[in-house]
Amino acid sequence: MNIPVTKRLNFKLMTQHDWPKLYELDQDPAVMHYLTRGVPSTLEQIKDVSVPRMLAYRNEEKGWGLWQVTQTHTNTFIGWVLVRPMQFFSDTPNFTDIEIGWRFKQASWGQGYASEAAQAICLALEKQPHVKVISAKAVVDNTASIKVMKKLGMKLIKHYSEWDEYGELPSVLYAKRLIK
Repeated sequence: MNIPVTKRLNFKLMTQHDWPKLYELDQDPAVMHYLTRGVPSTLEQIKDVSVPRMLAYRNEEKGWGLWQVTQTHTNTFIGWVLVRPMQFFSDTPNFTDIEIGWRFKQASWGQGYASEAAQAICLALEKQPHVKVISAKAVVDNTASIKVMKKLGMKLIKHYSEWDEYGELPSVLYAKRLIK
């Protein structure tokens, strides 16, 4: 799958060799606030967990993986957009419902980069005949991500709870059904 360059952004599917960028991004407690309650990822977590998980669902033809996002004019890495089937790591992955998510450096927040990147990737996904739904999840308090979901035309599907080692995380699922 090709993602067209936007006015401000370039895209490239990440590989195992991009671990330094993943590590750098995860070192900012503000970036990790809604993901790990602000705890930065360790180098071991990136190399032993994050990269193998990414490689498990990475599929260049279908566009699954982490899409590196760089600024067009400076070629500066500012974040990534995740693309994978919903429930990929379960016994019943849904290959017609594609999950999209994003993580961006704090310096790029509030400038529309997440919306621009997610929109470009969603437009490419919508052209694939097997994709019927595009979904996104967030912690309820992550209003910035929820705002991006709404800009993508997604609607609230449900409130639910996720759990981590610190307890309950009230969350939301948004989705956009594609008319084909």
